[in-house]
Amino acid sequence: MSQSLGVDCTFKVAGHIVVRRIKVDGRWHPVEQGRQWQDIHGRHLLIMLHGRVHTLTLSAATLTWALAEYGQTTAV
Repeated sequence: MSQSLGVDCTFKVAGHIVVRRIKVDGRWHPVEQGRQWQDIHGRHLLIMLHGRVHTLTLSAATLTWALAEYGQTTAV
């Protein structure tokens, strides 16, 4: 399922990203943020959205964001 996704965040000097809120299909939602890590695919952040854990990923190849429910490999 394709969706419009925006991310209101700050990039820190050490490489960490602090996410304040995300925009899903035109509506902004506050999020809580957990751990983050980087691999060959990009930077991955665990976030809480509406009481559910999601992975927010910034692609290293395209510099675009993707959102998936934690444990799933496809975007929600």
